[in-house]
Amino acid sequence: MITRRSVLKSSAFAFASAMLSKPNLSLAAASNYGIRGRVAPELQVDYWIDENGDPSAFNLADHEGRWVFLKCFQSWCPGCHSHGFPSLKKISDALAGNPNIVFAGIQTVFEGHYTNTIDKVRKIQLQYDLRMPMGHDPGPDGGSPKTMLSYRTGGTPWMVLIGPDRRVIFNDFGIDADKAIDFLAEQTA
Repeated sequence: MITRRSVLKSSAFAFASAMLSKPNLSLAAASNYGIRGRVAPELQVDYWIDENGDPSAFNLADHEGRWVFLKCFQSWCPGCHSHGFPSLKKISDALAGNPNIVFAGIQTVFEGHYTNTIDKVRKIQLQYDLRMPMGHDPGPDGGSPKTMLSYRTGGTPWMVLIGPDRRVIFNDFGIDADKAIDFLAEQTA
C-alpha cells in the first residue's frame, strides 16, 4: 500500500542521491547496482584497524541513530586515488568531531589479490591521514568480497551513506564532496 510516508521517504532518498552524486559518474542510477532505500546489512569484515592502526572492530549496530559513511576501495584503484580518497578526506575533515556521523573505509578486493593486500590498508590510512576505522574484505578464497555482494557495489571507489534509521541513502561511485558536506552538516546539526 502506498502511503504519504512512503512517498516522502522515497522522495528523500531520490533527492539525497541526486544532491550528492557527481555528474556523469552515477552507475547505480542506471543499473542494478546499489541498495539505496534498503536497510543496510551488517558488515561481515573480519579485519579492522582503528585510526591508530591497532586491531579493532566495526559494526553498524554499534552506530544506530548515527549517519555512517563507508568508502570501499582497492589500493591500486586509480579512481580511488584521484577522487575517492580526496573526497573522503575532505568530507571527514569537514565533519570531524561531529558525534552524529562516523566514517569507515573498507578495502573490497575483487581483483588484484596479490597487490591489494591487508598491509595496504594501514598504508592508505597513513597516506591520506584518514582518522577512521578501516577494514580489509578480500572475499572467500579470492572470490567477491562480502561487502561488495551485500551492498551490490559496482567496483571501486564506491561510497555508501547510511542514515540514522540504517537505510542506505547513497550508494554509488562518485560523490560531490561539497554537496555531501552541506547535506550532512544540515542533517546532523
